[in-house]
Amino acid sequence: MLIVKKCLLDSKHKIIYNMRIKILTSLIILIMVGSTFVVSASSDETSVVNQTDTGGSSDGYILFNPEFSKNIYLMNKAGEIVHKWRSRHGQGLPVYLLENGNLLRGCSSGTGLQIRFMVGGFTGRVEMFNWDGELVWEYVISDRRSCLHNDIEPLPNGNILMTVWEYITRAEAIAAGVDTSLLNRWGGMLIDHIIEVEPTPPKGGNIVWEWNPLDHLIQDYDSTKENYGIVADHPELIDLNSKGRFTYFNFAIPLMSADFTHINSIDYNETFDQILLSSLRLNEIWVIDHSATTEEAKGHTGGRYGKGGDLLYRWGNPQNYRAGNANDQKIFTQHDARWVESGYPGEGHITIFNNGWLRLDGKYSSVEEIVPPVDSNGNYYLEPGSAYGPKEQTWTYIANPPTSFLSYQLSGAQRLPNGNTLICSGEQGTFFEVTPEKEVVWKYFNWLPLPIGDLNHVFKIQFYPPDYAGLKGLTNG
Repeated sequence: MLIVKKCLLDSKHKIIYNMRIKILTSLIILIMVGSTFVVSASSDETSVVNQTDTGGSSDGYILFNPEFSKNIYLMNKAGEIVHKWRSRHGQGLPVYLLENGNLLRGCSSGTGLQIRFMVGGFTGRVEMFNWDGELVWEYVISDRRSCLHNDIEPLPNGNILMTVWEYITRAEAIAAGVDTSLLNRWGGMLIDHIIEVEPTPPKGGNIVWEWNPLDHLIQDYDSTKENYGIVADHPELIDLNSKGRFTYFNFAIPLMSADFTHINSIDYNETFDQILLSSLRLNEIWVIDHSATTEEAKGHTGGRYGKGGDLLYRWGNPQNYRAGNANDQKIFTQHDARWVESGYPGEGHITIFNNGWLRLDGKYSSVEEIVPPVDSNGNYYLEPGSAYGPKEQTWTYIANPPTSFLSYQLSGAQRLPNGNTLICSGEQGTFFEVTPEKEVVWKYFNWLPLPIGDLNHVFKIQFYPPDYAGLKGLTNG
């Protein structure tokens, strides 16, 4: 009761309390059903509810996987399911259609749930199906020390970038200089690292590249540690005890490990050979150098940009490197940071789904588009002593009224070939397309009637134009 009373003191804590109940309920459901979640074939179908199309929307197809469904759907803009894949495993999050027609998907490992990784977004498995629905490859990381989670990113060379939670014991976290007040009383810490996997069908793969933020930490809490330093002097490093972090899960569940970074999206820029990451816990996006070797990525020199694995760029929350305060924060528990594709309006810009947890000006979500301060060679400009630009977004979508668009978790946004933006409000399972003038020209609601309620969550969606190479199966029968 003491916790409840404390959380109800003001609107900020009321939000946290309500989301705590919601997420705990979801975790209980997942514990009960585990990785063998089964829905009858008759009910595990998506339906169109209140679809609208006012004209001017992009022609093409949308790929999505309702989070608690084993079905993956390819849909046209009329809301018709034109193709479907089915997996043995639930908790589906990212899905991608490859140019050869194969489907790439992240999902539950099927090896049982590890309590320390039940933070939201856990998967443990990546699987690949051919167009006919045959499982052709699977890769699993799910044990007491590590677990795949959230996003994956297919690379042009056929390899796949993956986000992996690594469990750091309390002793290891303290040895790294953590402020123990940021940990649970008995818990350790989760920190992400990024791996590049070369698939070796039908199972397994070779890890051919790695990046770990543990190699790029700084802190000013414990002067006896090697990574002790002046945070403001090193924007290329990550403050282990950042005051700009979102600490909800540190106290949500007893014994839960503190989820330090929670990288929930990965994108790749082939032109610059760079990786774009979204850190939900630090309310910030990062760019790192993929050209650096694994050994160089452990240090601060080497690679195409001469900085090893240090951050090349960061945006959204400058208080993380002491270049601003809470009033300068731009994004709040965001998802799905991605570059606008080559040839599309806004090419090279970055779009972000800004979920909006604990905004200073109210509860609502938005989609942000920024122009990063990068030159033609992939180098980012930083004015000494200031925060990375831009100071303001070049385009923002906010609903009217703002509070009518709110998704606390999941969600994404993607720039389309015609300049419109396709948005997934993941918590409601609602997809809609808006023009640059912010007019909604197409809308779809994914309704998935399950025995335990309308759990129609969707992590994010992927749009493919009609001439996309991976869609050849639609015309070849």
